[in-house]
Amino acid sequence: MRILMTGAAGKVGTLLRPRLAREGRILRLSDLQPVEPGPGEEQIVADLADPAAMAEAVKGVDAVLHLGGQSREHPWADIVRANIDGTQVLLEAAREAGVRQLVLMGSHHAAGFHTRPAGGEDLPDYAFPRPDTFYGVSKVVMEALAGLYHDRFGMNITVVRLGTCNEGPLDTRGLATWISPDDLARLVEAALVAPGLHVVWGVSDNTRRWWSLKEAESIGYVSRDDSETLAGPLIAEHGEPDLSDPVHDRAGGVFTLKELGGRW
Repeated sequence: MRILMTGAAGKVGTLLRPRLAREGRILRLSDLQPVEPGPGEEQIVADLADPAAMAEAVKGVDAVLHLGGQSREHPWADIVRANIDGTQVLLEAAREAGVRQLVLMGSHHAAGFHTRPAGGEDLPDYAFPRPDTFYGVSKVVMEALAGLYHDRFGMNITVVRLGTCNEGPLDTRGLATWISPDDLARLVEAALVAPGLHVVWGVSDNTRRWWSLKEAESIGYVSRDDSETLAGPLIAEHGEPDLSDPVHDRAGGVFTLKELGGRW
């Protein structure tokens, strides 16, 4: 099995590469920056928004894991080219090549202005888009493109509304939003064989989690990690989080604040 991984040079790609390695599997690593391939890997330098480059990148692959694009807030034109045009070009190249299975790395910023539901319930799967940035808007468009290419062309696509993926939570907000690299690999593995169209929250089953896992679990995801095992030092340093603070009450956290970047 050959899997095209776009954005392979980025943080998430770097975390996932060793965790997705399997006997009989080849990871084709695509990025604007050269990536040194290891065992079971091959490299292609390609621009997501270049149709010819993407047509070459998808040749002979069985599935696509799309991590590429701008990973932070940027001017609108940059976001459109990398995240919106790039995703559409990739999906069209995959369609023309007959690739049926795709996993697209979306973001919780597609729903950033949602707040914690009352009564301790989880924020539902498929929560209506409420993006907090231009970056978040691009991830809403990604979800819409996934729906179009599934409904019109029958492609199996899972979009992951990714939380915060690091080896451990970096702050007390991360105690709710964290997904361990191992859990993200488990979610990707489930999505790589899931039929149909899905939008799932990318989060570990944390004690403090407030995003639903129902849709992710429906495609076979089983979280084995919980940020609470790493909470002690963060709570000792920062105290218990104030859940009424927008940083903890809104899905997008600090990215929902007006002073973001000095231009909102």
